[in-house]
Amino acid sequence: MSFFGFGQSPELELVLSDAESRRRVEHKTEEGKKEKYFLFYDGETVSGRVVLTLKNPNKRLEHQGIKVEFIGQIELYYDRGNHHEFVSLVKDLARPGEFTQSQTFDFEFTHVEKPYESYTGQNVKLRYFLRATVSRRLNDVVKEMDIVVHTLSTYPELNSSIKMEVGIEDCLHIEFEYNKSKYHLKDVIVGKIYFLLVRIKIKHMEIDIIKRETTGTGPNVYHENDTIAKYEIMDGAPVRGESIPIRLFLAGYELTPTMRDINKKFSVRYYLNLVLIDEEERRYFKQQEVVLWRKGDIVRKSMSHQAAIASQRFEGSSAHGEPKAPGQPADNNGRQ
Repeated sequence: MSFFGFGQSPELELVLSDAESRRRVEHKTEEGKKEKYFLFYDGETVSGRVVLTLKNPNKRLEHQGIKVEFIGQIELYYDRGNHHEFVSLVKDLARPGEFTQSQTFDFEFTHVEKPYESYTGQNVKLRYFLRATVSRRLNDVVKEMDIVVHTLSTYPELNSSIKMEVGIEDCLHIEFEYNKSKYHLKDVIVGKIYFLLVRIKIKHMEIDIIKRETTGTGPNVYHENDTIAKYEIMDGAPVRGESIPIRLFLAGYELTPTMRDINKKFSVRYYLNLVLIDEEERRYFKQQEVVLWRKGDIVRKSMSHQAAIASQRFEGSSAHGEPKAPGQPADNNGRQ
């Protein structure tokens, strides 16, 4: 960038100090594409350097200061003008002055709190990013770099199964059971369906995984339902006394942890939807919420202390059995 074609034209680059060793993960962009970003966890330090390169070495660069920021923000697509920041840290790298040659500035944000998981949805985006700024009189030079944050949850042993009955009087009576009510993202849903009474001709049965994204508050609440998976249980008519097993592997689907009332801006919940279709194409269904949580693949050394704190929080923890990310308060009202 230059002053309308004249003056010094600098370029900015953000480089993480552990870029070569830090893991990168795929994350969906707003356009629906998947790109790779550096992965961080709550409590980890974010450090690196800002590289300022001058395109014209013989000309001086006047500036009103250089800074780097670490920002966590929520953007609601229907309210794009307002960015709701829940993390905002600033480091001043240089006072106002001038440069005649390229410069490198080191920075470090120590043990940064990152309370929520990165998320890109239908109506909302939660992102973390670094932003370097060279302040100038007419036009600032800005460079941003997004990172991805995963929230690792620890879980109490209490994880009760789900048992429910559904039916139409004198026509249909079925009972279904899922082995747990809370599953990690690579888990397997195991269950059974029992037909206690069948007097209508059922031709098809399936289980759907439905993601419900809720944004806004009060009268301005938006719900978006997205069917993540359809799993056919049965094709054909069942008979009384028949039992059908269910085994649904979650690892193959694009799922996020359950998110409840994130910064009072949005929620993401998951439901198992049992669907029966009879020969006249009538649909019968029963929906049940399940809680999804992220289990750590490899516990980093820098995470060991944090994991110990998180496990202590769950000792003698609530009977609610809700998953909790380290550094994030549990949902104490036990809503389902």
